[in-house]
Amino acid sequence: MATSRGVDVSAYQGVQDWAARKAEGVVFAFAKASEGQTTHDARFATHIGGIKRAGLVPGAYHFAWPNQSAAKEAANYVAVVKPHAGKGFCHWLDLERYPDGRNYTGRSAAQIKAYATEWLAAVRRAFPGQRVGVYTSGSDLAAGHVPADVPLWYPAYTWGSTAVSYAKAEAAARPRPSGRSPLVWQFTSTPIDRSLCYLSATALRAWAAGADAPEDDMPQYVNLALARPYTIAPGQDWDAIEFTKEWTDETGDHSEGGSVFVRGKARFTGTVSLVLEGAPAGAQIQVRQSEVDAKGTYVLDHPIAEIIATEGNTYATVPITNHLPAGHGMRIRVKAFQPTPLKVAAAVVKALVWKG
Repeated sequence: MATSRGVDVSAYQGVQDWAARKAEGVVFAFAKASEGQTTHDARFATHIGGIKRAGLVPGAYHFAWPNQSAAKEAANYVAVVKPHAGKGFCHWLDLERYPDGRNYTGRSAAQIKAYATEWLAAVRRAFPGQRVGVYTSGSDLAAGHVPADVPLWYPAYTWGSTAVSYAKAEAAARPRPSGRSPLVWQFTSTPIDRSLCYLSATALRAWAAGADAPEDDMPQYVNLALARPYTIAPGQDWDAIEFTKEWTDETGDHSEGGSVFVRGKARFTGTVSLVLEGAPAGAQIQVRQSEVDAKGTYVLDHPIAEIIATEGNTYATVPITNHLPAGHGMRIRVKAFQPTPLKVAAAVVKALVWKG
């Protein structure tokens, strides 16, 4: 899928050659603005001025102390950023625990989430129409510290502390911490914090400018199959196909050996191709898409496609097109109407997926 490249900086980094960064292919850059209730980053004005002059998508972040006042911290951030923000500017709450835990001390998971919710709301009020999101770790997501449906900027150094190229990160699968899809992945801090955004440069600029339905200009591709045939017993109710072979899974929505091939919020279109053995000529076989919720419970069945068995093996290609709401997954289910076993000798799903 199309991506765009970015960096982030703070007072720990010196003056940057932002024109050179842009020439390297960097599209966006975020700078630390503030921390806690009173601290300001000494180099913020220099960094953000250079970012904007270079024509990069600009943004700022605030390092959170959830055991302090969210209102005061938001006010601190707003005061620093206000002279620089405008249409197309992104705002981020850096929600991460210090190694010694001093900024989280005395706070429960629910209180940390409440702090984040309050900070985000205050910054949205201060900058109406501008994007506001959260930078946070996998452990914070797992602990429930982050409100749902906020843009995520996610740090995960898959290759450790070694320097990693953008090309290597672009070739890797999109992270899926706690089942969520980050908008931005910070994949290394060596020699500088570098990130990928899962939008093309054009789509990122549209998103930052407040477009209602930001989407990448290219879909993601999913191509799954069976590693080996399996049999549906006579009289068995609707049976979900478990896709045990991954050729391509750009969305990262398919768990190993799982039956869900795409998760929402998403639109998709494609086909499922089947080779069926053991059905007598004229036997009825039905195929349908079925939605499940986050717990795997079936919540909605979609219209049935009917296949009539032929002499020998039965071959069928069924179109699949749908829209999935957030939190739902889609499965393919098969049902046979015959007194003998039905072997699913092959099943291949191919789909183009647009997230959001």
